[in-house]
Amino acid sequence: MKVGMLGLLRVVVLMLVLRVSSSSSASYSGKQNGRKSMLPVSAQATTSSLMLNRVGNSVVLPLHGNVYPDGFFDITLNIGQPSKPYFLDPDTGSDLTWLQCDFKGPCQSFTKAPHPHYKPSNNPVLCGDPLCKSLHPPEYKCETTKQCDYELWFQDGSSTRGVLVKDAFSFNFRDGTQLEHSLALGCGYNQTPGPFPNPNDGVLGLGKGKLSIVSQLSRDGLVRNIIGHCISVRGGGYLFFGDDHYDSSLVQWISMSSDLPEYYSPGWVELKFGGQPTGIKNLLTVFDSGSSYTYLYPPAYEALITLVKEELTGKSLKEALDDETLPLCWKGERPFKSLDDVREYFQPIALSFANDEKDTQFELPPEAYLIISHKENVCLGILNGTAGMNLNIIGDISMQDKVVIYDNEKQRIGWAPEKNCDQLPKSESTSI
Repeated sequence: MKVGMLGLLRVVVLMLVLRVSSSSSASYSGKQNGRKSMLPVSAQATTSSLMLNRVGNSVVLPLHGNVYPDGFFDITLNIGQPSKPYFLDPDTGSDLTWLQCDFKGPCQSFTKAPHPHYKPSNNPVLCGDPLCKSLHPPEYKCETTKQCDYELWFQDGSSTRGVLVKDAFSFNFRDGTQLEHSLALGCGYNQTPGPFPNPNDGVLGLGKGKLSIVSQLSRDGLVRNIIGHCISVRGGGYLFFGDDHYDSSLVQWISMSSDLPEYYSPGWVELKFGGQPTGIKNLLTVFDSGSSYTYLYPPAYEALITLVKEELTGKSLKEALDDETLPLCWKGERPFKSLDDVREYFQPIALSFANDEKDTQFELPPEAYLIISHKENVCLGILNGTAGMNLNIIGDISMQDKVVIYDNEKQRIGWAPEKNCDQLPKSESTSI
């Protein structure tokens, strides 16, 4: 899910550049192998307070990792023939699922990964396929019809180049069904790392496009086109596909914005601080599980920093200039052991949605925008965004201890508080 703890993270939304490798592209060749199912893992007994006890055609996947100190999350999926486990970074800011790939071609380059590289089956996606076309701008013309080449660039300078293929994904559904299903993914044979390389095998694309894993599953009638996640402030959590994991009446809903139709955007927001309006308005906002931290457009960021520093005036916190965990940290009279130690010093923040008559607000208590560093200081997990671009990212830190739901069928985003995100929802069969 991210880039590392310090600099700019990999923000896929709106910064994704796709282009084709022509003369430098590798040609596709693969081997057909046998099949192997996933091994089930039992669900924990405790049921999350939002969860319903009914089961249906949906999938739950445990999340591993944390916002800090790891700065990454992953889920495990079994892919290929034979089926093998891979750690994938769930990213609602991008569509393409891809793995580092054992692929014979020019300019091979890989980053360190926890598993041997994926070996594709002999099933390339052709350039004329609609899934390939969804990777490229409308004016793109195929250099070759034999395969679908791609190259993705991310804001932190990292990139991946590869070819689009189809292979078997293994899923255990909550109704007890085990299924191998053919889905498209990227076979990435050339990776350029950013300043904080992703430690996983690849990325799980959960965006709104045709190539998103859930879009493909929904198209084939296996689940509804709904994604959700529950990230625990204690680390871990779960990801789900389908709609039988929540009581809709307990969820706050906001329509997805037409201003950014390709992304999970609630549109324009106003920032509130301590329950009061700040005058910081017209912030175009995106929910992005591919970002560890929350990012504000520079003028909004500077205004928020001023408010925070004014609030801390006269309190027993001093700026910790020797702590470079994040750009802004404070030390107390005693070392901080947990966020409970600092909650009294900081005000809640809220995002109020401009296009909502009900004044729906996405609330950020102090634990949703602060971390305790390894130096036992408190650091601000809202960071300075991209200069010249009014794009504001709601990252994982601000989605902790909430069920966040992306309902692509009704074009809405929802959330509800949930303190048991580190406990899988109860079902007859939950497995990875």
